[in-house]
Amino acid sequence: MAKIRVSLALSLATLASGFLLAACENPNPPSSTGSSTTSPTATTTTSDTKGLKIGSLLPTTGDLASIGQQMVGSVPLLVETVNACGGVNGEKVTLVQVDDQTDPKAGAAGMTKLATLDKVGGVVGSFASSVSTAAVSVAVPNKVMLISPGSTSPVFTDKAKKGDFQGFWARTAPPDTYQALALAQLAKKKGFKRVSTVVINNDYGVGFEKAFVETFEKLGGTVINKDKPIRYDPKAQTFDTEATAAFAGKPDAVLGVLYAETGSLFLKAAYQQGVTKGVQILLTDGVKSPTFPDQVGKGSDGKYILSGAIGTVPGSSGKGLDNFNKLWQEKKGGSPGEYAPQAWDAAALLVLAAQAAKDNTGTGISSKIREVSAGSGTPVSDVCEGLKLLKEGKQINYQGASGDVDVDANGDVIGTYDVWTVGDDGKIKVIDKVSPK
Repeated sequence: MAKIRVSLALSLATLASGFLLAACENPNPPSSTGSSTTSPTATTTTSDTKGLKIGSLLPTTGDLASIGQQMVGSVPLLVETVNACGGVNGEKVTLVQVDDQTDPKAGAAGMTKLATLDKVGGVVGSFASSVSTAAVSVAVPNKVMLISPGSTSPVFTDKAKKGDFQGFWARTAPPDTYQALALAQLAKKKGFKRVSTVVINNDYGVGFEKAFVETFEKLGGTVINKDKPIRYDPKAQTFDTEATAAFAGKPDAVLGVLYAETGSLFLKAAYQQGVTKGVQILLTDGVKSPTFPDQVGKGSDGKYILSGAIGTVPGSSGKGLDNFNKLWQEKKGGSPGEYAPQAWDAAALLVLAAQAAKDNTGTGISSKIREVSAGSGTPVSDVCEGLKLLKEGKQINYQGASGDVDVDANGDVIGTYDVWTVGDDGKIKVIDKVSPK
């Protein structure tokens, strides 16, 4: 089915900003994991290109750049792998990459470009829930399948239940209703009875906060600032007031649902006020990157401010993880970073669904996402094996690198969570796993 163009009411300014966004994308973002991203001018092709076209809409700049740069290399690696084993529907797959800048306006502009100019059938993106909210509002009317590797807000589940997405939304990372449960269980296990929260004021932060409060209270805990939640502006640069409020009332622990850039400023402010002493810092996936402890910095005693902090992050334990890690080492060197397996799986589902549908449009891809991810077909963890079986007319059940990625009717998956901590050397290490129950 031909894609429906966005409404004529969509401003020309938005379209123009989308073109500018692609033109200004950082072609060589730094990465501590060896990942890299191809210049958009090298990956963008004309709209009449044969074969499946997919896009990526991920942050290589902005508040989530430190994590985005770890995951962005997965999608071109998947496309390269697929094209080496014959492509999709008899043609090579084309990829168009866009930096969403961790900004909803840039994300909407980038999605508009991908949908109307590049005419992609599916997009891997975005990471920030607020950016995915903006992007999906463009994807749905244009019938482009959007699969996020990291937008975890529970809001998407609620909207999917209402039919807002018409099947053009899914994600390969579980919603924060599960992560909040896992973190609440961890807090109880550690003996914390009185917890305070501070969150970034967007879909991710507020959604997580609400889920955590509800779950922690059911487990017998108390959120001492429940009636006066601390939610900071994503564009804030100073956090003295928020730091004072978050640590007031002598909590056992403070849960920070933060992004790396602004979160580091908040934690520095709290340390400088002297309020962090004797209080456990709890963190989430939004800040888990190798560079975050350095962003927060060291104290006057020379020790890392984050030393001893603990947090959770969606883990990767899929049947295809070992092969993915080996391929990453071979092609890029080092190990893939956070959410790289989820990004790989999101791209894999797009190409497998297109092959299953024998249709490169978003409508075709959308119609087969659940069948290839959670159906009764032959279990496969190798994307090329999956494509081969589909070309033979057989059904598959893709079990990826991040997990089984059994996408349900709301576009959600269930996963396990890694528990991580920051050592005295500033290194992040995984110390446990927790499964939401």
